[in-house]
Amino acid sequence: MAQTNRRRKYSSNTYERLSYGAYDGSAARQLEQGAEIRQPRPAVRPRKPPVSRPKFEVREVGSISAFAIAGFFAIGVFAVLLLFSYVQLHNVSEEIVSLRSEMGELQTQEAVLRAKYEQVYDLGAIEEAMLSTGRMVKPQNGQIIYIDLSEPDSVTFFDRETAVSGAEGAVESFRSICSRILEYFK
Repeated sequence: MAQTNRRRKYSSNTYERLSYGAYDGSAARQLEQGAEIRQPRPAVRPRKPPVSRPKFEVREVGSISAFAIAGFFAIGVFAVLLLFSYVQLHNVSEEIVSLRSEMGELQTQEAVLRAKYEQVYDLGAIEEAMLSTGRMVKPQNGQIIYIDLSEPDSVTFFDRETAVSGAEGAVESFRSICSRILEYFK
């Protein structure tokens, strides 16, 4: 607290000593006649001894590790293999594009050929040709048979086995399972 009082006294004394009456509004102060401008003396810096650079010891060139050589060689081989795989991928993708365009052409050709096929085999024309040559004859009334499906269906199973129960049924089912497995692998 005592220090703050001293600072206040000092700072207030400093401001009291300043004279503001001599300020004429210009930034450069006008000197009175005969007054000299005092140059401040340059601050003298103490001389320091020159800094010497530390000396470094240079390490001798060592031999290259066999693992480093093998690693660089492996990286080179993998890079070449990767490049070849990209070339193969490009070739395959070009081939896929050409095959897809060929497939489109073949599908249009198939549609055209199906239309021609349907035009060639006109059933009406074939029937007329067969009737005119005598190879095909229209059926007569005695040759036509009608089936009546109005009655409900009935099914009869013949040679149906009855289920066997108990120990004998278990043995029989085990035998049938084994025979089916053997038939499957034959």
